[in-house]
Amino acid sequence: MRVITHRDKRASGAAAAADAAAAIRAALDARGEANIVLATGASQFEMLDALVRAPRINWNRVTAFHLDEYVGLPVTHRASFRLYLWRRFVTRLPLPLAAFHWIDGERDPAAECARLGAIIREHPIDVAFVGIGENGHLAFNDPPANFQTDLPYIVVELDEACRRQQLGEGWFETLDEVPRRAVSMSVRQILSSGKIVCTVPDRRKAHAVRDSVEGSVTPDVPASILQNHPDVALYLDPDSASLLKNAT
Repeated sequence: MRVITHRDKRASGAAAAADAAAAIRAALDARGEANIVLATGASQFEMLDALVRAPRINWNRVTAFHLDEYVGLPVTHRASFRLYLWRRFVTRLPLPLAAFHWIDGERDPAAECARLGAIIREHPIDVAFVGIGENGHLAFNDPPANFQTDLPYIVVELDEACRRQQLGEGWFETLDEVPRRAVSMSVRQILSSGKIVCTVPDRRKAHAVRDSVEGSVTPDVPASILQNHPDVALYLDPDSASLLKNAT
């Protein structure tokens, strides 16, 4: 795992986008197409802002997948990850994507997992964008995460720490409004990606970053599994890196 700290969250996000854009271009040059996974949340604001402006990417040859989505939340809700990616990514691209395979949390979640799983098995992922939750989660795989399932997408129960993070970031007015279930890309599916770009700013993530980078690999800190991937770039700001012993 490469750990890179920049002067602030904007610089960190821009560097993460540039790294990922180079990998997308490499896939396009090698195969004429590329497949990516997109994350959401406050940690991705600066990265996505830079990614949509990255030069020399033929987005009409890029297929995108959605990392996770709440079960039962309307697409019109301000916390909807479909709405988030539509506004912050899809509508800002200079060219339309080849395809975007959304998670529709308003459909039967088990059927949605099966539908998306069949599609993603035919699209090996070149670059996966992820973050790390305050509780150490990877996507919506809260602790203790399932490291064993081979299913690409699974239905998960959200723990209280995860739900409080969503409340704290301002997506919901009360804790009771935060959904208790979600459809999430599984840990093994994330790890099957050729490259993983992980962007994690803010001091509230410092403990999770430390445990994920310097602690043992354990389902109790789901993002610690990133230590086992051969090509992970973790982009931090000084706040999120503040508890690391060897931040660079």
